[in-house]
Amino acid sequence: MKMSTRGRYAVRAMLDLAMNWGQGPINLKEMSRRQDISVKYLEQIFIPLKAAALIRSTRGPSGGYTLARAPEEMTLGEIITAIEGPVAIVDCVQQPEKYPRSPTCVTFDVWKQLSEAISAILDRTTLSILVARHHAKAGARSATLKSSK
Repeated sequence: MKMSTRGRYAVRAMLDLAMNWGQGPINLKEMSRRQDISVKYLEQIFIPLKAAALIRSTRGPSGGYTLARAPEEMTLGEIITAIEGPVAIVDCVQQPEKYPRSPTCVTFDVWKQLSEAISAILDRTTLSILVARHHAKAGARSATLKSSK
């Protein structure tokens, strides 16, 4: 299984909003510069995120986007599902009724377990966890740079 660029960029954009939580709406031009993602692509990514009520938009000169809920209340599972659809590594896991072999297929159980494991990790990973990991890695990187001088 390989996640699309669209899914990865959606997580980066949502992480950017989480890192700026509480600072008001974030302008897409600023986010585009920080994340190295074109404004047009961000606009396309934000359509399904807004439809899923994961983000809010504000119009006007100081407008932009904010998370619809606090970073600790938003999971990667919600974000990925809004962009990619339900997590299933093969189609038969998502719709077993369409595949007559599903009840007797030996590999079906493996694919289902794998899809459930991926979903479980995404569903328990919140944006606030990623923000904390970002700060920890940035701190470690800073310490490494200081010690190498």
